Amino acid sequence: MEFDFLSPVHEDLLDKISHLNQQSIGAQIKVHSERSGVPDLENVNIALFGVRENRMAVKKTESPDFYGIRSQFYSLYPGNWRLKLADMGDIEPGDTVEDTYFAVQTLVEGLIKQDIVPVIIGGSQDLIYAQYRAYDKLDQMVNLVNIDGKFDLGDAEKTISNHSYVGKIVVNKPYNLFNYSALGYQTYFNSQEEIELMERLFFEAYRLGEVTSDISLMEPVFRNANLVGLDLGAIDSASMNSEYFNSPNGFNGREICALSRYAGISDKVSSFGVYEYQNHLGDLANMLVSQIIWYFIEGANYRTNENTISAKKEFTKYQVPIDDEVLVFFKSPLSGRWWIEIPFLSNVNTKLKRHTLLPCSEEDYLEACNQVIPERWYKAKRKNEV
Repeated sequence: MEFDFLSPVHEDLLDKISHLNQQSIGAQIKVHSERSGVPDLENVNIALFGVRENRMAVKKTESPDFYGIRSQFYSLYPGNWRLKLADMGDIEPGDTVEDTYFAVQTLVEGLIKQDIVPVIIGGSQDLIYAQYRAYDKLDQMVNLVNIDGKFDLGDAEKTISNHSYVGKIVVNKPYNLFNYSALGYQTYFNSQEEIELMERLFFEAYRLGEVTSDISLMEPVFRNANLVGLDLGAIDSASMNSEYFNSPNGFNGREICALSRYAGISDKVSSFGVYEYQNHLGDLANMLVSQIIWYFIEGANYRTNENTISAKKEFTKYQVPIDDEVLVFFKSPLSGRWWIEIPFLSNVNTKLKRHTLLPCSEEDYLEACNQVIPERWYKAKRKNEV
């Protein structure tokens, strides 16, 4: 894989690394430097890189620089991790935004093919479109989870922006998107037209209060995700110590780190992006972003690799009759996690075969026993039928 479009990290950061405690992340991570070039990716499990692109942002700011985040992240100590990390440096803005998208798409696709999970720190959130397009050649339908106060559907006929990239994902070929889940949306930031469109497309939307009332119920949503994006604007301004995003409501630091850990622990999540970074956010915001990344890696370290196709033989099976349906649940004896079976239609795109087991919660099973059909099962079944 060629890395001509990657620039090395700042030289003075390398000097800072040399003075860090030998147990710190900075002393252990492989770093792209001007002297030694892009690090060897052999045995690397997670690769971090920045994307200094924000030309399609509705609110224009200078090109982001990730020195502050790296400085804070390198200073942290790893958990009891078996994972090997690399920092590949930054993708600089291309001659056109499309050039930047192509570089992101190429790098993410290449890393996934090497079983390396890319962690992207980005400027404007339209970069999720490039992150998503990396799955075009991976022969699978894609589930996208977006932690955001807004749906970002926008008008697909207009130029892409950081408020309208999901619309482009839905309408542009190739059609790989199976499900879109929006976590933490705030109704007053979204038009009724977009809310109704989410319903018509059988996408999942979870209001901020619904998520924060019991964050553990979001674990199955992440368990079914292939890629995850996080808009820093979904975090309340107090936790970021910044008025840039101008919202007193949002996730606090503890909540956003818990969601990040759920993204990491998911066996299916193969890329993770943190977007809408701004240079002026300050040390507190840099530390929070560093901890978000830390918690994602912490989660990835504890993946159980429960391949739902082969491990299904070991699962305990439960059948629950509801009306004219029989819902089939499975429980893992290893992790205690639950799945529900979606009837597979043979005349539908065969890429959907891997989606026949839908992650769910024990609460979904208990509600089914009380004759309540889980909404996520219903929406997944309807998408399968369309």
